Amino acid sequence: MSAQTDAGSVQPIAANAADTHEVPNTPPALAGHNAFDADPALAEALGREGAGWAEAKARKLGAVVGDPEVQAKARAANRNLPEFRPYDSYGQRVDVVEYHPAYHELMAAAMDAEVHSLAWTAPEPGGHVARAALSYLWNQVENGVGCPTGMAYAAVPVLRSQPETADWAEKMLGTRYDPRLVPIGEKSSITVATTLTEKHGGCDLRAYSTEARPVNGQPYLLTGHKWFCSAPMGDILLTTAITENGPGLFVAPRFLPDGSRNRFFIQGLKDKCGNRSNASSHIEYKDCWALLIGDEGAGVRTAMTDVHYTRLDFAVGSSGLMRLALSLAIHYGRHRRAFQRSLVDLPLMSNILADLALDVEGSLALSMRIARALDEAGSDETAAKLARIGPPLAKYWCCKRAPGFVAEALECMGGNGYIEDAPMARLYREAPLNGIWEGSSNMVCLDVFRAAEREPGSLEAVFAEIAAAAGAHAALDTAARDLQDAFAEPGNREFRARRLVERLALLWQAALLVQYAPAAVAEAFVATRVIEGHGPLFGRLDDAAGVDAIIERALRT
Repeated sequence: MSAQTDAGSVQPIAANAADTHEVPNTPPALAGHNAFDADPALAEALGREGAGWAEAKARKLGAVVGDPEVQAKARAANRNLPEFRPYDSYGQRVDVVEYHPAYHELMAAAMDAEVHSLAWTAPEPGGHVARAALSYLWNQVENGVGCPTGMAYAAVPVLRSQPETADWAEKMLGTRYDPRLVPIGEKSSITVATTLTEKHGGCDLRAYSTEARPVNGQPYLLTGHKWFCSAPMGDILLTTAITENGPGLFVAPRFLPDGSRNRFFIQGLKDKCGNRSNASSHIEYKDCWALLIGDEGAGVRTAMTDVHYTRLDFAVGSSGLMRLALSLAIHYGRHRRAFQRSLVDLPLMSNILADLALDVEGSLALSMRIARALDEAGSDETAAKLARIGPPLAKYWCCKRAPGFVAEALECMGGNGYIEDAPMARLYREAPLNGIWEGSSNMVCLDVFRAAEREPGSLEAVFAEIAAAAGAHAALDTAARDLQDAFAEPGNREFRARRLVERLALLWQAALLVQYAPAAVAEAFVATRVIEGHGPLFGRLDDAAGVDAIIERALRT
């Protein structure tokens, strides 16, 4: 471990006899390590789910995660917020969002590592799994950059589906970051902004007032107002508008074919609770030039292709965020002493840390398994069903656990976790966001049921996944039968949706851990999540057997 401070690469001043006091019980920052090598569960999942070939890429990024200089850039990017400059010094409208240099350096690092692109450029099968591992690692660096990389990942298949935009998809896969405000043809790579919602619509994607008028078929001119636009400096905007035949999905470039600027206007930046390094805005279209993706009236269905990949990325991202919070808490507990012992050796603290580690194990295992379903969906019918029902299921539970998880991990560090000099406070503000983006908890729970209805056999495919662990643990077998009965019960399933979806996610996680994780992890997970039904609090393990092994596995340094 390095003795770097949380402020970055600045070394603390050495104490000497003339100082008024020494601070012997202050842990060093968690820096100078490889986040991939410290996480055996990630390496196991990468190989198990079919992307062992990407281990070298993941290990390389793991070193970036632990680099104190990179951590300092993450802090700087969140401290120095994006600024909106609507006009130049002569009063001309320019609509520029200016970022701190650290943000651009982090974007360059993420794109160089292929966090945004590997799913679509993988040299071997397993691209979605490999890319999920990279996103999981990157979300232990800086979550604001995870927004544009995740949006790029999700937008590629949508853009590839249209001949007029296929070239833009390929340019989005570039790994040399190019932040210049110039036409697409002059750039080495491009980024995408996404804006679907309007201020009166919320999660109802059909509640549009933005209008699209065709000009000789293609292109269209958009006029209206969008209330949330993520990463508004993207080279293209993926957006929705109403046509005479219903909702449509459109893509609008920042520059027109003649090299002039397109007519969409940033109205202001959002002052957000978290995700501070990434600009979010509301924008207005005034005859904005755009291309239709798919058919008029099919905009919501077409947009859901993009949303589907984004939802998986949010599940992966929340898993990575929890992973960092866990690592910080364990590291602190190993280096901080109380009552003549390290905190991690105190029985109740070890209970909490081990309990937290179980959530990370389960979330990672589930996210990576669903990523494999996306890899196999084109050639395997069962995988296609899992790829439909899995992303909303994983998004609901992984993202829902993150806020409470980070709050508990922060408390493990006490007041030192609550100050902005440490990364934990940033994680605390960040944690609720993924549960909101691309469908709040209620919306994605209902989408699990829609998947079960519209993709016959998808729910049965999940229960088949759980049944793969049959015989390994009687409690899991009984719980699976009970849950199947509960899904089959008549009545208002929508009213019980959260309870049923939570239980389904937990049983799928338990089945994966029973099959593949060490016995200490699997037994503790089943005891606390399956037999008891885990509540909102942590530190509920009833048996100390295996706790030390769980914590040691959770952070190897």
